[in-house]
Amino acid sequence: GEALDLNTCKTVSNFRRELNMKEGWYLRSFEATLPNDVEVEVRVLRFLSLVQDELGAIRYQLRVLNKDAEVRFQPYLDSGIKNEDSNWDDQFWNTTQVVSEGKQAFIEAQTMKTNFETCTFMENEVYLDDNFQEITPEENKESLKVTHSYTISAKKEQQLTFIKYAGYTVSRNHKADALIQAARETLSQAREKGYEQLLAEQVAAWGRIWEMSDITIEGDQKAQQGIRFNIFQLNQTYLGTDSRLNIGPKGFTGEKYGGSTYWDTEAYCIPFYMCTKDHHVARNLLQYRYNHLEKAIENAEKLGFDNGAALYPMVTMNGEECHNEWEITFEEIHRNGAIAFAIYNYYRYTGDYSYIPEMGLEVLIGIARFWYQRATFSKFRNKYVILGVTGPNEYENNVNNNWYTNYIARWCIQYTLEQLQKVKEGYAEDFDRIVGHTKLTESETEGWAIVAENLHFPYSEEYNIYLQQDSFLDKELITVEDLDKTQRPINQKWSWDRILRSPYIKQADVLQGFYFFEDHFTTDELERHFDFYEPFTVHESSLSPCVHSIQAAKLDRMGQAYRFYLRTSRLDLDDYNKEVEEGLHITSMAGTWMSVVEGFGGMRIRDDKLCFSPRIPEEWDSYSFKINFRDRIIKMNMSKEGVSFELEGKEEMSIRVNGERLVLKPNAVTRA
Repeated sequence: GEALDLNTCKTVSNFRRELNMKEGWYLRSFEATLPNDVEVEVRVLRFLSLVQDELGAIRYQLRVLNKDAEVRFQPYLDSGIKNEDSNWDDQFWNTTQVVSEGKQAFIEAQTMKTNFETCTFMENEVYLDDNFQEITPEENKESLKVTHSYTISAKKEQQLTFIKYAGYTVSRNHKADALIQAARETLSQAREKGYEQLLAEQVAAWGRIWEMSDITIEGDQKAQQGIRFNIFQLNQTYLGTDSRLNIGPKGFTGEKYGGSTYWDTEAYCIPFYMCTKDHHVARNLLQYRYNHLEKAIENAEKLGFDNGAALYPMVTMNGEECHNEWEITFEEIHRNGAIAFAIYNYYRYTGDYSYIPEMGLEVLIGIARFWYQRATFSKFRNKYVILGVTGPNEYENNVNNNWYTNYIARWCIQYTLEQLQKVKEGYAEDFDRIVGHTKLTESETEGWAIVAENLHFPYSEEYNIYLQQDSFLDKELITVEDLDKTQRPINQKWSWDRILRSPYIKQADVLQGFYFFEDHFTTDELERHFDFYEPFTVHESSLSPCVHSIQAAKLDRMGQAYRFYLRTSRLDLDDYNKEVEEGLHITSMAGTWMSVVEGFGGMRIRDDKLCFSPRIPEEWDSYSFKINFRDRIIKMNMSKEGVSFELEGKEEMSIRVNGERLVLKPNAVTRA
């Protein structure tokens, strides 16, 4: 027989791929003429179930258009694959068992470093013109692969349908010796429901998600498509049901970074999940770090820290550091600050303080101990300094007194001291438990306070700005605008030493601090620092445009804010960085949502109140979004004519819009 391979077909026509983001499925269809002149029409629809998250389903429909034909369908499982991002083609698991039982097949394997036990499984069905065909497949079993072959005769124009149910059961959810049995049960449920019901459940599940998380933009199709693509990817990456899981920068769309977790989650993703889900979803992300606290303490001990100091890994799967570049692993320590900030940000938005006495305070203590030990007293400056670091701008390594790192270090210590006092006064039992477990003493916290109050922050009197690090002004300050465009992107065109000597900034660094701690600075201070640092920023990190978009909107520079928004929202759709083959930038997609809600919508929490300062880009007619604020659902709609709000529920609530108090009536439109 002739293999259906589009590379060898005589003709291919009507080829179409469709990602239905509204309903959560992917379709590929085409017509083709094979080398033996058989003409076929093919339609393949597949989805990964949100309802049964260990299951995926594929429906492969084939119609022979010009003659009768014998068709062979060969579904398989293959554990011999290699990760594109692996070293020396290393496999990432050991196959322990290959099983074939009638129409079902299973492959059990164990991951090499983390020792996760997995079972990959499949079961297949065959239909001819929608009539089920009882066919026993031929079996071909190898050491790493199992293939089932189904052969069926079809007359001209008859439709063949092959359905494959497949997925994974893992030892995280089942006993290691019961994975095949769990897989059988999953397949039994799939078979009972059938493909159509599974698909209907998928459509309904996505409908519920979009009802809450959709952002509508009128008048700008590119902007609308961009934000919905981002929201879709965020929701299919993480639904927040399991505190043992987190968000990888590529999600499940590519193999780069191996699915590991970065500080991106705390810095960029938590706002999206806090605002569009139940608060327990964001809390699960915080609990993920609490679950890894002992590993973070162990990680710090390996670097010479003691007394329960915690350094969270830059990259992790199970709490251990997975990154292997010293200037990142040992020096990009600001990641600790993002983890502490997420605790503060969660309480500020949700009002759920219980996380801090139950779990968060222990994390804060470990982080504060790290900063206390990492600071050095400089006799020269008569200040504490933090030496040999990499800030958010990874185009500078091994610098001294990165302003953002020092600022968030001081904030972490001060915030921890505040929470210690608050828990002591209001949660005495938790306080005693935590102090007993961590062996925290009053003299230790007094030492923290001394470091926090006496940290050095590099500052330029000439420019009236905080310096990114001590020697930033030693550089040749040529702006990006004056840089030869053929030299971009510099991370692909320049040697690393040249990048390190340059003034160019990969992503928001000082401005990241102004984003996190906006209330600590005046708008004039933000404007000065934005005007100084943005012209040196090459935005060669996917995490860069969103922060700049939010700040440009705050400064009422809507044209600039819109350009940054468009870049972040269409980064992958338009492949700006020429690297989408490595996977999508999932965590920066959360920044796209922030650009709309926090940037254009101006959403903030101030003095425990929900506030908005809405603006609208010239290119848009209107936009709207919903947020879940402390279990109250609020929809904001902004147009050229003004802003309105709708509140779901039974009780009114007050918010602030452009500084003025506005009372929202339930189930009514309220205009500001």
